[in-house]
Amino acid sequence: MSTDLSLVAQVAVSGNRRAFDELVRRYQSPVRRFFLNQTLGDGQLSDDLAQDTFVKAYTNIASFRGLASFQTWLMRIAYNVFYDYTRSHRITEDVDRVPEQSSQASAALKMDIYTALALLKPDERTCITLQLIDGYDIVQIARITEMKEGTVKSHLSRGKEKMANYLKKNGYDRR
Repeated sequence: MSTDLSLVAQVAVSGNRRAFDELVRRYQSPVRRFFLNQTLGDGQLSDDLAQDTFVKAYTNIASFRGLASFQTWLMRIAYNVFYDYTRSHRITEDVDRVPEQSSQASAALKMDIYTALALLKPDERTCITLQLIDGYDIVQIARITEMKEGTVKSHLSRGKEKMANYLKKNGYDRR
């Protein structure tokens, strides 16, 4: 199996679309999951933003310098795509939206999590989803968002506290 750097080189040097397709296959789930959490479950919008992210990655792949992992570079593009979208569309968060789920219990939990995420400031939501849902560490989140590590830690702390308080008030207890 080719490394990310090898695939990037094939795309940057010779425009190898199959190599780029492999990168898309590797990273489409994390990118889409990031957008699903940022848009509070809007699948259509998440797909559109993910597509924009991969188009931008393809057209700018020659600018990848390898200073961070390809995944971190790609998530930085995703973060910028979402930031640009929110600036131009001023998202209104619709907490009445019901996620598609077969089980009512998991649908209710998912709805409560999206509602808790909606209470967060955009930077808090971004840091929370990148860490708790996508599994990035503080250093990676700082690179993706171009925030200082201390700022990331502050957003995580405040965001976790707000979510915990909301979930406790709605019957979820850590015990």
